[in-house]
Amino acid sequence: MSSSPFGSWNGVELHEFVPGVHIHAVGGEQALVCRVNYDPGFGVPTHAHEHTEQIMVVTQGELELTVAGAGTRTLGVGDWAVINRGVEHSVRTEGGAQFIEALAPVPLDHVPDRERDLVLGPDGGSGHVLR
Repeated sequence: MSSSPFGSWNGVELHEFVPGVHIHAVGGEQALVCRVNYDPGFGVPTHAHEHTEQIMVVTQGELELTVAGAGTRTLGVGDWAVINRGVEHSVRTEGGAQFIEALAPVPLDHVPDRERDLVLGPDGGSGHVLR
């Protein structure tokens, strides 16, 4: 784990999280922030994050986001959504999109390189979850 509170995504290749999704990530003891790129035509079927809350802010393109109990919205640049833990949702983009995503607690499956991408204090990330 990094001991420096500073870093850069410049010069760091995007990590292929799953086919169609590429990310940069940085996290600490309690939260993870990712820059997420979805390829054109990519979609994520209905799912829920049992342990993590998710906040999304669109920075490029458009996403169609469906959130249980709230319906479906098309989100463009500057639009955001908060998805509480355990809430079912799905995402789709026709033309491709990029968004910043914050997740808490830290889901370790979103961390490409734990040595490079996590800055931990004395807690050592004891509250992190697997997914």
